[in-house]
Amino acid sequence: MRSAHAFPPLTWQKSSFSGGGTTDDCVELATPETTPIAIHLRESDSPATILTTNHATLKALLTTLKRGNGVGER
Repeated sequence: MRSAHAFPPLTWQKSSFSGGGTTDDCVELATPETTPIAIHLRESDSPATILTTNHATLKALLTTLKRGNGVGER
């Protein structure tokens, strides 16, 4: 993870599903124009903390979570 100051300005998009609660907390992502293979993720309530990944890794994570093979299973 890097500080938000290490990145050029990014256009953040909010997740289409944010949990439906009364708060505005959600996951946001951005893909910089200069390095389109990178994907930056952050929580809206903690915008200075940014996780950088790539398409293949993010796809693998989402596939695992959708299948229910994630944390907490035994």
